[in-house]
Amino acid sequence: MEKIKIKYLNQEIKRLEYIDGKSDWIDLRSAERVELKAGEYKLIHLGVAMQLPEGFEAHIVPRSSTFKNYGIIQSNHCGVVDNKYCGPNDWWHMPVYAIRDTIIEVNDRICQFRIEKNQPAISFEEVRELSEKDRGGFGSTGKR
Repeated sequence: MEKIKIKYLNQEIKRLEYIDGKSDWIDLRSAERVELKAGEYKLIHLGVAMQLPEGFEAHIVPRSSTFKNYGIIQSNHCGVVDNKYCGPNDWWHMPVYAIRDTIIEVNDRICQFRIEKNQPAISFEEVRELSEKDRGGFGSTGKR
């Protein structure tokens, strides 16, 4: 089991917990009360700083209910925190854009994270043709 050193902003922040068997994503909470008007942007303080294990990074995304409950979207769509971002002032934040007027309270669950192994070293080989069949579309849709 990997251990992650964590520092909390203050005693008001609810402690993170990993719930085995429920999900391998861990909820993050707002560390501040935030009032946003439609069209405003803010970095919402998440109240934690962590030292991730060597060779790992964290991926931060909204919870499935974040937009419905708060009318905000994560402006970078997925935040990536590498294991070098672990200094005394390397607090985690969620950059958001408000679609409607909203209020977020301290300890409201607004996003979630998981840790992933870093991508292995890769190289690129330029070729004239690729050998697989043309699927005729974008991604798995098969439609152009």
